[in-house]
Amino acid sequence: MAAPLLANLSESLGSPEPAVRLMLSILIGYPCALVYRKYLFYQTATVINLFHAISGLALAAFNFGPQIYHSAVCVLVQFLMMRLMGRTITTVLSSFTFQMVYLLAGYYYTATEEYDIKWTMPHCVLTLKLVGLSFDYYDGGKEPSQLSAEQKKAALPSVPSLLEVCGFSYFYGGFLVGPQFTLRSYQKLVAGELTDSPGKPPNSVTPAMKRFALGFLCLTIYTIFSPYYPDSYFLTDEYEAQPFWYRCVFVLIWAKVILYKYVSCWVIAEGVCILSGLGYNGVVDGEHRWDACANMKVWVFETAPLFGGTISSFNINTNAWVARHVFKRLKFLGNKTLSHVTTLLFLTVWHGLHSGYLLCFSMEFFIITVERQALALVKDSPLLTKLANSPLYPLIYLVQQFFHWLFMGYPLVPFCLFTFDKWLKVYTSIYFCGHVFFLVAYLAMPHLRKALVPKKERSEIKQD
Repeated sequence: MAAPLLANLSESLGSPEPAVRLMLSILIGYPCALVYRKYLFYQTATVINLFHAISGLALAAFNFGPQIYHSAVCVLVQFLMMRLMGRTITTVLSSFTFQMVYLLAGYYYTATEEYDIKWTMPHCVLTLKLVGLSFDYYDGGKEPSQLSAEQKKAALPSVPSLLEVCGFSYFYGGFLVGPQFTLRSYQKLVAGELTDSPGKPPNSVTPAMKRFALGFLCLTIYTIFSPYYPDSYFLTDEYEAQPFWYRCVFVLIWAKVILYKYVSCWVIAEGVCILSGLGYNGVVDGEHRWDACANMKVWVFETAPLFGGTISSFNINTNAWVARHVFKRLKFLGNKTLSHVTTLLFLTVWHGLHSGYLLCFSMEFFIITVERQALALVKDSPLLTKLANSPLYPLIYLVQQFFHWLFMGYPLVPFCLFTFDKWLKVYTSIYFCGHVFFLVAYLAMPHLRKALVPKKERSEIKQD
């Protein structure tokens, strides 16, 4: 009975059935959170963990059928590693190796040349969650003086139970599309500590509904405009026949539209976390905050004129996970650039095995490098600083935003088209303009610095 209904719904919406199942599953998180608030908030940890595990498994089965055994195997193996190996670096390395190899094997055996919603999609979220769990368990055995403030908050004082790990792994608010959160945060949720009213369910209905409404708006925008800006259009003769400026503008608008697919899922899922209480983030300046699970800062994402601002407002919890467990733990390399490159390589592999991911993240690194040099130039040059603070700035902002979004969409082309033959065709049609632009900017930066930064300031900067 359900299958024909879903088929009819997906046909009427013009969306693939797996996408409809995914969105329905994210939305089902809201009634799950309401059930938890009304009937389970005062129950024992065993009952709450059981509810979270069973509801999450049910959603996984609804989307992926018998393939849920992949996640079950990885959760069980992770639990056994912690129990049998203890708080050792061997546990961390074994967890990292097993979970990543399992994920990459899944990518290898299920890969196609299209974006498919299959079991590997939530599994990449689960992989980070389980690897992070091994790090936090390992940190729990260290002296507090050896840990950073972040590590102290996440460190586990004792080994969790299998039911606790299952509830954490399958929690309906984060299993399918994220966000990332620690087991310590989840334990506080189960203990009823994540609330603005001690001893009572949190007053989070209004902030949760605000995120839902924003996410639904983003979903509506994507649903309306995505048919007009499909990925497949890049590969048509019609696209190639368009003027150069049109091809570039299409990349810009396409990127804006395609990103709403991710934004809508993350913001709606965040609303589920807020409704349950997991999104509670304490009191700041006398106000209760509900942004602990925020994966998007939508306003910053839309208005930031810099690549760094857009990246920092997008997929926030995943970026924070990578910063905490990869970038900062590479401190022993003694080189921030090398740590940054290694972190981006990890992100590349974690996303998948297609060449498009490698090109996307390498381009991101290059863009950020050039942007940082440009910002330093503006700061050090009296002329550019004066211009940036002049009445002409609104015009500069508009021009800057155009190039910002054009070249923000540029790396997304290989990210979404995946394979070498596809993204090469598109990049050739727009003459590799992004690569050319940033390469020229990179090569020109030292000469611009000589021309625009007075010699005295240059010598002072070198001394610093």
